[in-house]
Amino acid sequence: MRVAVAGSSGFIGTALVAGLESAGHDVVRLVRHAPAAANEAQWDPEQGAVPLAHLAGVEAVVHLGGVNVGSRRWTRRVKKQLHHSRIRSTTVLASALTGLAIRPRVFVCASAMGIYGPDRGRELLDEESGPGDGFLARLCQDWEHAAAPARAADIAVCHARFGLVVGPGGGALKPLLPLFRLGLGGHFGNGEQFWSPVSLHDTVRALRFLIEQHGCVGPYNVTAPEPVTNGEFSRVLAAELHRPRLLPVPGFILEIAIGQASSELLGSLRVVPTRLTEAGFEFDHPDARAIIRAAL
Repeated sequence: MRVAVAGSSGFIGTALVAGLESAGHDVVRLVRHAPAAANEAQWDPEQGAVPLAHLAGVEAVVHLGGVNVGSRRWTRRVKKQLHHSRIRSTTVLASALTGLAIRPRVFVCASAMGIYGPDRGRELLDEESGPGDGFLARLCQDWEHAAAPARAADIAVCHARFGLVVGPGGGALKPLLPLFRLGLGGHFGNGEQFWSPVSLHDTVRALRFLIEQHGCVGPYNVTAPEPVTNGEFSRVLAAELHRPRLLPVPGFILEIAIGQASSELLGSLRVVPTRLTEAGFEFDHPDARAIIRAAL
């Protein structure tokens, strides 16, 4: 299959391209810089420039682009960048696909479990659950709506609502590992809030599933089937590193360190991948211990 991937240089995108190529697929990487390899094609969402000639014959398109949500404090300017980088690029790419003589069968666009947030307690959340309030929830709703041009052109649009992606070298585990390896790690707040992690390995497998299986359309939670409290995740991580788990990180410390984003970290989202599992997808790493071991 010929697959185009935007956001191919990020944590998930790099692993996805490797996984697709190892499975024998022909990958076109949409990049912002001048092409440096035969499989790269330059696009510029700010200018609305999409290289349609390089997308000829593409059966699937995956869009993973967007400014990193956890990279900086959420000032008004940063929140504007987070929103614009996702909505503009998605709208431009979805619209461009409608101009192809032969349109792709499926358009898989990133989203996030933040659409249910920021805090739903112990409520079990699947794709039938309604959206929440707060910045990330509104951002994700706008993000998914931005793919409307592709839907209107009868392209199957899948929204991959990522949980906390855990893998070697990056993702949700990256900022935690240094502290836990020093024996200084602990849970956040009271530790009772639910986290919904997923391994990078299963994230790539889930994206491939949405690409390769005909009939996939709509939202899919890309989270392991066994969500876990932050306290339990911290306990397992410390145990796997053979380190003690120390005192929790108080909520006010997080508020000082990262500002408004702390409300999302201290919130509770107990998300399950109902539609993926009903479609026949099986997770290799279904729980926190398997996810952490795979990452380490």
